[in-house]
Amino acid sequence: MSHRHDSPGSRITFGTILIIIGALYFLQTLNFFSFSIPHLIFSIPFAILMIGILVLINSRNKLFGGILAIIGLLTLLPRIYPSFYINDNFLLPLILIALGVLIVFRRRPSHYNYDFRTGRTVEKDYFDEVAIFSGSHKIINSDNFKGGNITSIFGGTEIDFSQCKLAEGDVIVDIVMIFGGTTLIVPRDWNVRINVTPIFGGFANKVMRNPGVPLDTTRTLIIKGVAIFGGGEVKGY
Repeated sequence: MSHRHDSPGSRITFGTILIIIGALYFLQTLNFFSFSIPHLIFSIPFAILMIGILVLINSRNKLFGGILAIIGLLTLLPRIYPSFYINDNFLLPLILIALGVLIVFRRRPSHYNYDFRTGRTVEKDYFDEVAIFSGSHKIINSDNFKGGNITSIFGGTEIDFSQCKLAEGDVIVDIVMIFGGTTLIVPRDWNVRINVTPIFGGFANKVMRNPGVPLDTTRTLIIKGVAIFGGGEVKGY
């Protein structure tokens, strides 16, 4: 059975966009701006700025949202103030640099164990997955899973929780999908709540429940974030 969820984040997102666009048109009627509003709104810099704001509002991934918002604002300023000149050829390098900063400096979670035999950190109760122009598959083995982050940009991610147990309370998996996709595989007796804001995208719960198996309401997997020109689903195991 597929379930649709109308999240408060969706209403806040679309309301914020309408307020910003309406305010711009209103200020233009007062001759506050000398530029064309459609020329401003229907542009790649404005889209990048809006995506950054949406990520800031609906996701815990504030670093990525802030970087996108700054890039969008910097490349949008020349359309507002012609004297502030930035070559459009700078846009792609700025985006690539931003993605590099995201990967290198993204804060690593503290829920890791160190394996002295291999010299690597071993994921235990938390994960942080980034798929950019690539695909990834991860199996989570934890008896006390506490949450994670997924970033899929022009890529795909599959996370398998079939051998995993949730920690008590609300466990949050934060997702940012931009032209990407995410699939989560969970046990059928998990209590799953979806709070993903879709912008030309979507996220579906396709878990087929067993009526004879009660849900454990003391443990809830909350999936939140944004799906922008991307999509995902939760499937049962």
